[in-house]
Amino acid sequence: MSGCGLFLRRAVAAQASRAAALTASRRRLRTSSRSPAFAKELFLGRIEKKGVFPFPEVSQDELNEINQFVGPVEKFFTEEVDSQKIDQEGKIPDDTLEKVKSLGLFGMQIPEEYGGLGLSNTMYARLGEIISMDGSISTTLAAHQAIGLKGIIMVGTEEQKAKYLPKLASGKHIAAFCLTEPGSGSDAASIQTRATLSDDGKHYILNGSKVWITNGGLANVFTVFAKTEVVDSDGSVKDKITAFIVERDFGGITNGKPEDKLGIRGSNTCEVHFENTRVPVENVLGEVGGGFKLALNILNSGRFSMGAFVAGMIKKLIELTAEYACTRKQFNRKLSEFGLIQEKLALMARKAYAMESMSYLTAGMLDHPEISDCSVEAAMVKVFSSESAWQCVSEALQILGGAGYMKDYPYERMLRDSRILLIFEGTNEILRMFIALTGLQHAGRILTARGKELKRGNVTVLMETVGQRLRDSLGQTVDMGLTGNLGLVHPSLEDSATKLEQNVYFFGRTVQDLLQRFGKTIVEEQLLMKRVANILINMYGMAAVLSRASRSIRIGLRNHDHEILLANTFCVEAYFQNVFSLAQLQKRAPENLDEHIKKIAQQILEKRAYICAHPLDRMS
Repeated sequence: MSGCGLFLRRAVAAQASRAAALTASRRRLRTSSRSPAFAKELFLGRIEKKGVFPFPEVSQDELNEINQFVGPVEKFFTEEVDSQKIDQEGKIPDDTLEKVKSLGLFGMQIPEEYGGLGLSNTMYARLGEIISMDGSISTTLAAHQAIGLKGIIMVGTEEQKAKYLPKLASGKHIAAFCLTEPGSGSDAASIQTRATLSDDGKHYILNGSKVWITNGGLANVFTVFAKTEVVDSDGSVKDKITAFIVERDFGGITNGKPEDKLGIRGSNTCEVHFENTRVPVENVLGEVGGGFKLALNILNSGRFSMGAFVAGMIKKLIELTAEYACTRKQFNRKLSEFGLIQEKLALMARKAYAMESMSYLTAGMLDHPEISDCSVEAAMVKVFSSESAWQCVSEALQILGGAGYMKDYPYERMLRDSRILLIFEGTNEILRMFIALTGLQHAGRILTARGKELKRGNVTVLMETVGQRLRDSLGQTVDMGLTGNLGLVHPSLEDSATKLEQNVYFFGRTVQDLLQRFGKTIVEEQLLMKRVANILINMYGMAAVLSRASRSIRIGLRNHDHEILLANTFCVEAYFQNVFSLAQLQKRAPENLDEHIKKIAQQILEKRAYICAHPLDRMS
């Protein structure tokens, strides 16, 4: 092991006594009442402040530990990783991969007792900022631990953890996540890979093929999802998905050649085939028939980190682009003096600030077990950061002009690498449906229960309902406690906080209206649900930047005045986007063109072509 690797592991070992105390405190936290999920409460027109205001902090000890990790990792990625070579050759060199292993990066979130670094979600996000300097390496590591081995940590037995995690932590073994198939992408429930219990009941016989598997050609250990026969509670036999830990050494496993990809070209992506692979029954991961839920939980748990990974990339891109803008001259002026160039840099900065704030806010929630399910928050981070990455890299290329288009510079590679972010770990279209539907279901349950209480004559619920209607009719100011003398947001951000409160209140009222209008059929209204998700993402971003900037002002962080500018600009822009989207969600709104959009698409799909006559055509 290298000196850097030893340094990192000693740093972890040094915190053992503190870790015991932390574990004890976390156990105590688990016994306390859980706070409502922030995102879900927004659907009810409420701001759940716990865990969000004030912005999560780490202790000074943990901050020191994070900074000890950062130095060696940053030095390695800056001085030793040749990203251009990795991209051109389509492979991470063996010596580079070995150094990644020696730094302990294959075991970042594996508990210390199994040889990993045992990093919290916040520490993992911080290292992710640096690892993002190379898209191929960051993808390889994410596929290994964010999804490949995550199931073992989440639901594995003690025997499974002891057997597999130590070698996975060291990088001696590499993990892959095998879910996607030729006929099932986003529709994971439709997989065809099958595992059949052997006659002696000791093995499952696994047959099927998986596609686009990151680390598929490198992995020794696979988390594989397959259909199995399960006896239901009523005695009937049904097909349900089960997860398995599958070793390459079990036999019957082959993989195709590495895919020739647009971006992240150095990561290994290929087909993986299972032919009569004998998997011991003790290698069932979780419950038989519980694989679909486990797959969703694995994917949900890792999405938050994309915000930190992307923010690291965008911050580096800002440095490179700003340097170019300040030195390149056109028309006897530096590019930095032109308003349209300044606009692009400001956009990149506020996108980076927002995704960074959202990611670390979500990491802080995940690190505190009293905060309820954060799957919606994690999905919002993924959608916002992936789309912002694509937008920011595109704007950077525009500033750089021809230089940005040339392979001699890193910019075009960053553009290619960032495009996959909108697709993997759940396409953004699917995630928008998940975000909207999860929140609407939560609101539906609460509002249905409230309706029953009204029918029973519950005085408290009756007064709340009357008060809400009076506020609507009188147009009274919305006050959710973010501002004022006892407010949680700094006075310099008060106007933005008020805008967030207004958005949240009218969003809650709009959700009520939508559920009354559509009921359960709302799931079919995808364009509507997209707007619901977009509003929610904006509001979560507003809350994150307001909370973070308020903390920065109060503790006197350097350049906090710049944070105020970024937060206020982001919030005003998001507020007016939300106002327009809320208007579109009203019944018979003239701003809503959904029926026109559907009709255009239907006419194209009928002919499977662009159907307008050519502009040069004439009537005969």
